[in-house]
Amino acid sequence: MEINSNSDNQLHRFPQFKAVDAVRWIPSISAFDRHVVAAMHDPSASTSSIDVHSFTTNPTPTLHLCSTWTAPSRITSLSSPPHSAHASLFPIAVSTFAGSLHFLFLDPIEGVVQSEASVPMEKENGVRGFHDGTVSAVDLQVGGRECVTVGEDGRVNVVNIEQGGKVGWRRIDDSMGLVSYTAVKWGSPTEFATGSLGFGIQLWDQRKPTGLVSQFKGDWGQGTATGIVHSIDIHPSRKHICVVGGSSGTVFAWDLRWQQQPIMLSGIGVCESSYSPCESEVWEVQCDSHVQSGFISAPSTTILPTMMCSEDGILGVLRQGEEPIEILAENCAINSFAIDPQNPSDIVCGLEWESIAILTRLRESMPM
Repeated sequence: MEINSNSDNQLHRFPQFKAVDAVRWIPSISAFDRHVVAAMHDPSASTSSIDVHSFTTNPTPTLHLCSTWTAPSRITSLSSPPHSAHASLFPIAVSTFAGSLHFLFLDPIEGVVQSEASVPMEKENGVRGFHDGTVSAVDLQVGGRECVTVGEDGRVNVVNIEQGGKVGWRRIDDSMGLVSYTAVKWGSPTEFATGSLGFGIQLWDQRKPTGLVSQFKGDWGQGTATGIVHSIDIHPSRKHICVVGGSSGTVFAWDLRWQQQPIMLSGIGVCESSYSPCESEVWEVQCDSHVQSGFISAPSTTILPTMMCSEDGILGVLRQGEEPIEILAENCAINSFAIDPQNPSDIVCGLEWESIAILTRLRESMPM
């Protein structure tokens, strides 16, 4: 383990000797049982897995492997709800390049996979199958009983986990490949947002006959480049605002009340301000609850602080109209990160140089 410490934060790096594609916290049911789940890939053996680690700080910070689940293909997306309605087992959703979707049910104390369930992949009654090729992204609802999936094939599916572990799914939309979806996020029990090529954002409502209720097509490259949405987040208290991360350092907010006027937070050559912490792909964005206590009473038009990680190794916080705040700067890509919903000062990151990093913010960092 390698430790870096300064007045702003404390960082612990834990080498894994495998590629770390995604990381998430498992909400703990006690202060002594903290777990991290990671999507891993071993290129030398061409194998992928979900590894569950326990994280302890006494007497020294340690990441201990509790259990491993072998995936049938490299993992494309990993989702865990902020908490589960079923305290005995905690669900996570895992999608793969092969087009499969799996649910793992973990013991939140021992960090062991107790059971699993998968979506049947075969075609039924002549109907096109679940996904044809890569499942780009998945997102579990709060409570972990419903999951939405999107794919490069243009399909949008909602999956239900029923009692006894039985899995059923229904098709929300199928563009027959005309739209390639790359990101998805629940906004409410019936609504979710998707991202696609060309910085496209779509809002879906399961109560509507057609599902799709609104969409936005961006043109930040002005014909010179095609942007890709890599990540979406929606804050629980501002469900009318989607925060989006994508190509060329682009981070913007889409307010459903003014749908054709995106609010740019970062982006090379597309943002009027100079507040662009990176020039590469923004792999993930997440509303930053750690620094939002002073923003909750702000007008509903205010974009709450947003954390992002990038291909060029930046983990930072963006605030509307202000310089970005640097949390971490690495010499390699930060592929994924997650803020602990129960301890927002703690962040877990997946580093391209085959490490898991856990950062604790002791106080707010300085602007970049």
